[in-house]
Amino acid sequence: MGRRKLSIRRLQSGKERQAKYCQRKQGIMRKANDLAVLCDTDVLLLMFSPTGKPSLTVGHNKNLFTVMEKLASLSVDYREERVAYTLELLAKMHRRLNSDVDQKNFSLDSNEILQLKRSELEQLKSQLAEKSKAMRDWKFPSAVNDLGQIRRMESSLSEVMVRVRAKKAGNFKSKRSRSPLFHEAFQAVQY
Repeated sequence: MGRRKLSIRRLQSGKERQAKYCQRKQGIMRKANDLAVLCDTDVLLLMFSPTGKPSLTVGHNKNLFTVMEKLASLSVDYREERVAYTLELLAKMHRRLNSDVDQKNFSLDSNEILQLKRSELEQLKSQLAEKSKAMRDWKFPSAVNDLGQIRRMESSLSEVMVRVRAKKAGNFKSKRSRSPLFHEAFQAVQY
């Protein structure tokens, strides 16, 4: 009786994921080390557990810095070419498995991906600039002399108060063992 193929899918329970990670981590690290010894290759394997703890393996008798320097010395074009090739292989594999993965994520070339990342970066930069300006206004409110800015600050404060009230109401509803006296006090504070 041979081994049967297991279906690979995400485990639902966090405990199950952590247990399976611990079981398989040593095996994949051993395989990476074996590959480094047998083929005399530079292997660097970095994994993060489901809890976020990193595990790092560097091939047999290799130095982490030499492997990283080798990676850094590769041209950007070559690295982008490798990323595109890897994405293409993943797309083929998913098509073969009839997976319901969104294929458009794999069909973009490296220039399109880079352009999308740049536009996301620009959006984040503008949001950061807007938020930092608002923070400066709150840090030195006496320096604000624009009526429109004061109205925006008031609107922002009102939105925050609505969210705080909603959160308080949600916390109150989740705790059903409160006394009626607390309920009356909560209603008085809320309005």
